[in-house]
Amino acid sequence: MAQMNMLEAIRDAMRIELTRDPNVVIFGEDVGHVGGVFRVTEGLQKEFGEERVFDTPLAESAIAGMAVGMGIQGFRPIAEIQFVGFIFEALDQMFVQAARMRYRSGGRYNSPIVFRTPFGGGVKAAELHTDALEGLALQTPGIKVVIPSNPYDAKGLMISAIRDNDPVFFMEHLNLYRAFRDEVPEGEYTVEIGKANVVKEGKDVTILAYGMMVHTAKKAADELEKQGVNVEIIDLRSIVPLDIDTIVASIKKTNRCIVVQEAQKTSGAAAEIIAQINENAILHLEAPVLRVAGPDTVYPFAQIEDQWLPTPARIIKAVNDVLNF
Repeated sequence: MAQMNMLEAIRDAMRIELTRDPNVVIFGEDVGHVGGVFRVTEGLQKEFGEERVFDTPLAESAIAGMAVGMGIQGFRPIAEIQFVGFIFEALDQMFVQAARMRYRSGGRYNSPIVFRTPFGGGVKAAELHTDALEGLALQTPGIKVVIPSNPYDAKGLMISAIRDNDPVFFMEHLNLYRAFRDEVPEGEYTVEIGKANVVKEGKDVTILAYGMMVHTAKKAADELEKQGVNVEIIDLRSIVPLDIDTIVASIKKTNRCIVVQEAQKTSGAAAEIIAQINENAILHLEAPVLRVAGPDTVYPFAQIEDQWLPTPARIIKAVNDVLNF
């Protein structure tokens, strides 16, 4: 086992797949010599050459479009969108061309592409750099949405994403890149996309979260334990596909649930998750499923983002609300 932060784990996953499969390529803005804005791809161009890891112009539509073209020619592109707010320039290529390729070609072609992008608040970044935009992909059949919360999962999920024959939107929270180190196997391994992880078992209420919000939920759970409340926390890992079986099994045990997302409240992942809970487990609920999310406003400027983001205190209030319903 090696000690890695999430940034290093993602890099190690890409290094393994570049070595294993000559059809894997990495490209994006500054990913080559510089190693990316956050140095996730640092050293990979030197190790694998400029034909495997290379820079592109500042044109997200071209980055995603080239990924689609290379994907149908047998390559496995890892296309980096430098910041999540820049995906708007590439939505047609990502959510129309790549996501529909297998269907519209009758199975003759597919799009084995990983669209990587950093996202997430709490780092005082500039506008369009931090928004949580996973909700944009929820209504797009054909593309998977993966959001790891720790180095072990990040490496295993990245390897799974690169090997997947469908496009994967792989979102990496800025606040987790260097937040902590964890034990990560040095060799190759995979974490199944669509399989959630019960990170803390409990009996009183289920908290569903992903990405940075898993750690916010853990802080809330620590405080709730002092109040005698035993919380179960499930790290969803991916929101498309969603592991509804693990969610339902937990709700059958706790009978109460809240969903935590960093994105704005309306029409986000939490809304879809709650709809599926109602369809599959409503008779096991003793209270409505509540959401803890960002408010329905434009993501704020850095000076006030701490007041905008979900906090342990807001999670604790939601837990107490469902317990006292």
